[in-house]
Amino acid sequence: MVDNVIETKSFDFAVRIVNLYKYLTNEKKEFVLSKQLLRSGTSIGANVAEAQRAQTKPDFHSKMSVAVKEAGETQYWIKLLYRTEYLTDKEFESLNADINEIIALLIAICKNSK
Repeated sequence: MVDNVIETKSFDFAVRIVNLYKYLTNEKKEFVLSKQLLRSGTSIGANVAEAQRAQTKPDFHSKMSVAVKEAGETQYWIKLLYRTEYLTDKEFESLNADINEIIALLIAICKNSK
């Protein structure tokens, strides 16, 4: 079986987001921003998984385009959590590097799938 890089990276990122959500709600008592992050951050991988099972090329492109939008929203929540001091410099830099890599991969996939 061939390893699908974007599927693996988006799933691993979703796991990180779920763990971050647990940390933010349990330790920091932050419930609003973290819930938004949970929704968009896990939606990336869900849309990538749906795209892998798309029936047509336009369907594939559509699902990957939604994943790009969700990744952009996720990046927004990560930046907001950082600027409001819920994330440390180290946490932000690590999450931001991951989401930047995912966004770049998704954009490349979308460009190549037209």
